[in-house]
Amino acid sequence: MDWGLLLEYGWVLLVLVALEGLLAADNALVLAIMVKHLPDEERKKALFYGLAGAFVFRFGSLFVISYLVDIWQVQAIGAIYLLFIAGNHIFRKLLFKKPVTDEAAESGTDAAVSKKKSSFWFTVFKVEVADIAFAVDSILAAVALAVALPASGLPKIGGLDGGQFLVIFAGGFIGLVIMRFAASFFVKLLHTRPGLEIAAFFIVGWVGVKLAVITLAHPSLGVLSEDFAHSTWWKLTFYVVLVLIATIGWFMSSKVEENVGENPVKEVDKQLN
Repeated sequence: MDWGLLLEYGWVLLVLVALEGLLAADNALVLAIMVKHLPDEERKKALFYGLAGAFVFRFGSLFVISYLVDIWQVQAIGAIYLLFIAGNHIFRKLLFKKPVTDEAAESGTDAAVSKKKSSFWFTVFKVEVADIAFAVDSILAAVALAVALPASGLPKIGGLDGGQFLVIFAGGFIGLVIMRFAASFFVKLLHTRPGLEIAAFFIVGWVGVKLAVITLAHPSLGVLSEDFAHSTWWKLTFYVVLVLIATIGWFMSSKVEENVGENPVKEVDKQLN
């Protein structure tokens, strides 16, 4: 057993769990807000469909992307998309200086007031569309992290090495488990330390940079050498910067006292459980 290889795969899995946890918390909170206006029984059904959709779309995205991952145009689109969602989110967060969870809650409340008679199935449709967006975000970020891992020697699945595929699969599965059973912890973390959300999307943007480097090193482009994209010092630089972003995000994120009158944790717990 190659302990160095095992350590590298384990490290990527830990990073994925943390990133998936934050994205899953966002996903869970948005779903809870979107179904808030429904009666209790319909709300439970809509959340069940939402969680089922999250499972199907997340793993559907994984299998589709695994077959397309070697196409440099797909890699380029993925890199641009990750950089865009990170930049857009950070820009809005800094511009409006308002936690996204609060922003989502307000927009959800407005929607509930204006569309109280909105049909159950239309709400389910909106929930599934949100699931697709979160699934693409999650799997693209996971693929960008795992695709530069060294070959494990396991048989390929789609265009991915078997070990890389299993790491992404495990990260996605853990993200779903977090969304179902531990979402309240991550929602509380985001609520009490809203600055962590900016750090999370800085990480998403940095992962987009990594995917851009892999794209530019693709044999069809050859802008960068493949040796550079897979070199030890580039990997080390990537992970050092990633840890710095997370550390700075934690220490720069001032702790906010929880507002008893507006408790997203209680709301998510109530609806998901």
